[in-house]
Amino acid sequence: MASSLRHLPNLISALRVVLVVPAAYYLWMGQYNHALVVMMIAGVSDAIDGWLARTFEWTSQLGEIIDPIADKLLIGTLFIVLSIKGHIPLWLVSVVVGRDLIILAGAIAYRLTFGKEVFPPTMISKANTAVQLIVLFALLLSLCGIPNVSEWAIKIVNPAGVFLVLMLGLASGLDYINTWSRKSWESARERKAQDKSIL
Repeated sequence: MASSLRHLPNLISALRVVLVVPAAYYLWMGQYNHALVVMMIAGVSDAIDGWLARTFEWTSQLGEIIDPIADKLLIGTLFIVLSIKGHIPLWLVSVVVGRDLIILAGAIAYRLTFGKEVFPPTMISKANTAVQLIVLFALLLSLCGIPNVSEWAIKIVNPAGVFLVLMLGLASGLDYINTWSRKSWESARERKAQDKSIL
């Protein structure tokens, strides 16, 4: 029983991937109340699978991959659809999605060149993701047309939220580029030293 339950965090993360589809659909159709509910479910599931993994040590290599992918898929999709609908500027979406694509490309290039390496998320990366989720949540609240709440929510989004998403996106992206570059340089030196010792 316990061995079966240890896969529960991965199943919950997979659920978040599936939730991307209804979230995008409801946004596209302008059903913002439904999209907000889906986003809240995704947020709660993220907290639950993280808690389960930490509390019971139900961690795995698959979980290390699928958990951040689920988060980025949901956030990226919401930003893209909201931009197409005219609620978020395209340049901001370019920063959000472009950052993730650069990080993904760097991870793939490093793995193909030097092998597997785990880069745990930094504090600035966690702050970036948290701010993105807060801005998306506040924007959806503003679009739901709830009296008083919507007016308050839009003040979070613009200009403070937009500014923070931009700054943290750029800063965390540069931080990852610096990390990948430094690690690649160190790995290249180690490989070169090993080759010389063999000769």
